[in-house]
Amino acid sequence: MDYSNLSGATAYDKDGKKVGEIDTLYYDEDSKAPTWATVKSSSLFGSKLHFAPLAGAQQTDDGIAFAADSDHIKNAPSVEVDEELSEEDERTLYEHYAMTDSESDSEGSGHDTSGPDTDDAMTRSEEQLEVGKQQTEAGRMRLKKYIVTEEVHTTVPVSHEEVRLEREPITDANHDQAMDGGDLTEEEHEMTLNKEEVVVSKKTVPVERVKLGKTTVTEQQDVNETLRKEQIDLEDDVK
Repeated sequence: MDYSNLSGATAYDKDGKKVGEIDTLYYDEDSKAPTWATVKSSSLFGSKLHFAPLAGAQQTDDGIAFAADSDHIKNAPSVEVDEELSEEDERTLYEHYAMTDSESDSEGSGHDTSGPDTDDAMTRSEEQLEVGKQQTEAGRMRLKKYIVTEEVHTTVPVSHEEVRLEREPITDANHDQAMDGGDLTEEEHEMTLNKEEVVVSKKTVPVERVKLGKTTVTEQQDVNETLRKEQIDLEDDVK
């Protein structure tokens, strides 16, 4: 926090409510860092100075926002405004704000050697792995129908008629038929022979229905990532 040129700056409480104006900053003798500020408030009875702790205070665009509420600041015990606070005055203020001496010193005197004044603690941050899932298109499948040919071999039994000569003697049963012609004649007798022939034809018939279906398969996938994190070590700077 930049404590320069704060005289006359606006003072707010922790809820952003205006309390008054910054009058004077009081510094710690050892750390040389500001620990208290006097806030000048005005009323019908005139103006009054109130001591407010700088521990936990935040800088605003036009002043400072204290970590205490306005009633706590305005009801702070009256101490004599002087160039420095006595130990008894500070103790009284610590009790009012429920603070300890170490809290006030650490909050007000912390210094970050790599930047502006801060509090007495460093924030350690680290990257954490967040793994999620999203649905993406893995590909497309389609049904395609086309014609192929194949050779089919089968055996079909077929039959045919053949002629044979059958001779029978003359008997009483066939005597009249045998004598039903001339004595000596020339004749022809014809018989039709039949046979089976293979007839091949083709017809189209439906045999099955084919369609696309989906099923979900779950598998384990390894995730490897490098995460960064801050480390804070104690460094001894005593010489």
